[in-house]
Amino acid sequence: MNIEQELNETPTSVYAPHEWRHGTVVAGVPWKNPVGTASGTFNAYACGRFYDVSQMGSVTTKGVSPVEWLGNPGVRTAESPAATVNAVGLQNPGVDHYLAHDLPYLKDLGATVIANVAGHCDDDYAQVVEKLADSDADMLEINVSCPNVTHGGMSVGTDPVALGKLMDRLRPMTDKPMIVKLTPNVTDIAAIARAAVDGGADCLSMINTLVGMRIDIRTGEPIIANRTGGVSGPAVFPVGLACVWRVRAALPDIPIIGIGGIDSGEKALEYLYAGANAVEVGGAALYDPTAPIRVALELEELLDSRPELTEKLAKGDTWR
Repeated sequence: MNIEQELNETPTSVYAPHEWRHGTVVAGVPWKNPVGTASGTFNAYACGRFYDVSQMGSVTTKGVSPVEWLGNPGVRTAESPAATVNAVGLQNPGVDHYLAHDLPYLKDLGATVIANVAGHCDDDYAQVVEKLADSDADMLEINVSCPNVTHGGMSVGTDPVALGKLMDRLRPMTDKPMIVKLTPNVTDIAAIARAAVDGGADCLSMINTLVGMRIDIRTGEPIIANRTGGVSGPAVFPVGLACVWRVRAALPDIPIIGIGGIDSGEKALEYLYAGANAVEVGGAALYDPTAPIRVALELEELLDSRPELTEKLAKGDTWR
């Protein structure tokens, strides 16, 4: 018996099914509620032991590549005050495995699925999008924060020209709503966002992790084998919030999914007031597997007393 079968056969649900009162629409796709799971922090088989994952507004799966990626060598993670630094390296079994196992599993549960697309070069992205173009995924999220050999090892998400060229290639390949996930490691995130939208992005998600590191004071060397990694957790919350605010001001009509440091309904609500259409819970799920559904339920209660906001969300509009 593999782990998927074992976990699926021993459910231990903590949260009962819920009739959601406040749904939303993101780039034309209905969400049961405004809270999804963020890519790379969620395992459907493991989390399914604690709650019905199809209850989430959406489920964003771990980045998928053209072939299996083994990821970076250990040590891969380090703790930091109110944060975690990680350099997992987008380990995944590849798009063929994803189409044969992970995506059917989630769709059979009734989940709204966002497939996260990863690549180390433009050809990688194109190969994955081509295979997902007619799949059952509801949306595609293009992770442009990966180091990209086509552009000298620089993340496509830091260069509006490179991002525009990538989108020009990917956009004609599918009619599925396409999300571009933005990095905060730039001088002007609004300029990158505009390049994504001009290239045909239907939605933006932000933020991906910040660059950070930890040093082992016993050796004087970085703790993580990759030396630097991505910082996530409560510490990045104000950064993500400001990025959403700035991009919403620059692009008033594009749907935005807010990500970064969300571990409560209150923080999710701040993102909605900053101009997000929806949010995703990421780092909190690494220490509390039920965090996404808990945040969704907390937000539901908060939205009950905010009819002006819920009316906008129901139509796919935003507060700001």
